Amino acid sequence: MPSVQDVGLAVKRLQWRHHREGNRRLSAQAGLSLVQWDVLRHLHRNPDASLHALAEATFQTDQSMGELARRMVANGLLERVDGAGRAVRHRLTAAGVAAFEAGSGIFDEVLGETVGTLTDQERATLFALLEKARGG
Repeated sequence: MPSVQDVGLAVKRLQWRHHREGNRRLSAQAGLSLVQWDVLRHLHRNPDASLHALAEATFQTDQSMGELARRMVANGLLERVDGAGRAVRHRLTAAGVAAFEAGSGIFDEVLGETVGTLTDQERATLFALLEKARGG
């Protein structure tokens, strides 16, 4: 029977594989880092998200997310839009949408080589167990 540490390490190893291979392929094929693609993914799902919400969703500090967003605006992937009060929000540009779509296909390939090898039932079970362990 695997210990809780063994299970935790197995989860971390799978995550590390996804991050390492995803970053390598995204960079080589789409000119994106995994963090940039993750921002595009979250903005695609949640248009006009605040920088703070993006920082939380992508596991960054507000400061690092602000700097990343600034670079992504300069690269034409995002545009700044006024929000309520002093809030600054961002949206995907046409180039950002194209980069998101290209990156999604690349990252789907990476995931297809791991969790994609599971049956539909195994994937559903894994998802349910991970959500249960997360407390969600």
